[in-house]
Amino acid sequence: MIKLKDLLEVSTTGKTKNSEELGGYKGFVKEEDFDKYKKYMGRKAPKGSVIVEGVQDKGIFKAVFLAGGPGSGKTRAARWIFGIPDKFNISMSGMKMVNSDKDLKYLLKKYGFGTDLDKMPDDLFSHLTGTAKDLTSKPSDVDSGLRKFAKELTKERMRLYQQGKIGMIIDGTGHDFGKIHKMKTELEADGYDTYMVLVNTTLEVAQKRNQLRDRILPPELLKRSWTDVQKNIGSFQALFKNNFVVVDNSKHLDDKQAEKKFVPLVSKVVRKFANSPIKNKIALRWVAKQKLLRRK
Repeated sequence: MIKLKDLLEVSTTGKTKNSEELGGYKGFVKEEDFDKYKKYMGRKAPKGSVIVEGVQDKGIFKAVFLAGGPGSGKTRAARWIFGIPDKFNISMSGMKMVNSDKDLKYLLKKYGFGTDLDKMPDDLFSHLTGTAKDLTSKPSDVDSGLRKFAKELTKERMRLYQQGKIGMIIDGTGHDFGKIHKMKTELEADGYDTYMVLVNTTLEVAQKRNQLRDRILPPELLKRSWTDVQKNIGSFQALFKNNFVVVDNSKHLDDKQAEKKFVPLVSKVVRKFANSPIKNKIALRWVAKQKLLRRK
């Protein structure tokens, strides 16, 4: 079994000692440097350094779940739905994007593995993602911890946003209903109003787009994720009730067509939710308390 330390080991040739077995992939850092990096990225912010939104700021106490399987085009659609400029993770409504895939892609590129997961040797794929290509091996048997680390970074970032009452766009596939349900419950218990936008496509379109993605998934893994999302649509509808919308993104759209399709959705649905008065009673009490403190 290939170990993470072998994947990241540096030699004078710049390749790992198992480079032939790994298909030529190489690491660029030593194991101790990787540990230092984990401690740095996972560190807690110093006391008093957490950014706290003001009671009049945009998007506070608002959380939008962005769901859709791999290849649904939801990341591109999010640019128009939420008004997020390229290379930024903040929307025009002031809400911040939360996405563990971005952290995973960053780590894969940083350590020289690349993001084309479908072309990786099976053993390497399993170690880096915690999922076997054959969908049968247990993650505990194959997981190097890289995927878990990416999720921990995202979780910490989300915790800091939540602590600061900052609005969030939580980008995920939506294949795990229980996870979304739990996250929604915890956010609402902390004062947040919640909403879900589900970007949907046919399986055929998702598979085609997957081949054009920066991070290509094995077709069987994509199919399983897509199928899980389809099964959950009814449950999401029941959970979010009126705060739920499905966007059909099966057709290929250029930028002008995408703007025509998604901008009305922004103004009528998402922006309306983001800019509407806070409804959660917990948040309303917090706002009232902050206003009283400002008068003193």
